[in-house]
Amino acid sequence: MLAKGPAKKVTIYVNEETRHHLQPLWAAIFEYLRHKKVAGATVTHSRMSFGNRQVVHRSDSPETPEFAFRIEFVESGERVAEVLPMLYDMVSDGLIEVQDTTVVKAAMKERKPVGERPPHQRVRMAAKMMRVFLGEADRWNDEPLYDAILMRMRMMDVTGATVERGILGYGAKGRTHKQGFLHFSRDLPVMISVVDTPEKIAGAALAVEEMLGDGLIVISDADVIRLVHPAREAGDGVSS
Repeated sequence: MLAKGPAKKVTIYVNEETRHHLQPLWAAIFEYLRHKKVAGATVTHSRMSFGNRQVVHRSDSPETPEFAFRIEFVESGERVAEVLPMLYDMVSDGLIEVQDTTVVKAAMKERKPVGERPPHQRVRMAAKMMRVFLGEADRWNDEPLYDAILMRMRMMDVTGATVERGILGYGAKGRTHKQGFLHFSRDLPVMISVVDTPEKIAGAALAVEEMLGDGLIVISDADVIRLVHPAREAGDGVSS
């Protein structure tokens, strides 16, 4: 594990199109660092960038779809000196930056073996599931309707709700909602799922009905199995 104290931070910038043998260079670098067992590495990509060639790369542009990847890791000076020569050879088109840094805390939570985990309590009960179908563009008082519904559920002390964004769908009007190839649709289908006691769901359905101008509410029976560990407080209601 990475020790507390002086260390080196290495940042590598490469283009999406640059390859190392048969795979993208950023993936090859990541696998090399993993093989060398560095403390950890993170790969991110930019939405917009330019380099020495002064060409602007945008992730949402069909003309310049390629964008920059950044690989970043922190290690001791000795470990960085060990992996740097190979990285230098791999990065034929890009940038490698090495900075002095200080690790002020390096902690890793110890995990108990599976056999030592305390047994959980299994609670089974009958409940109701409510699903609300709406469009991403639907509004409520100048805010997204799905966001407003979620906030209303929290105010009503509903145990939990989940918002899911679809990629394709159609409703009673027969109009297809989908994400385009070169642009993002602003009216993709959205589904909100809520599970709680029949009483809570009945009240939640009435509240959603008042807010929903064009959509669908579906309520069905649910058989809930809840797993509660002794270290956690069980509480009331149904956990989603």
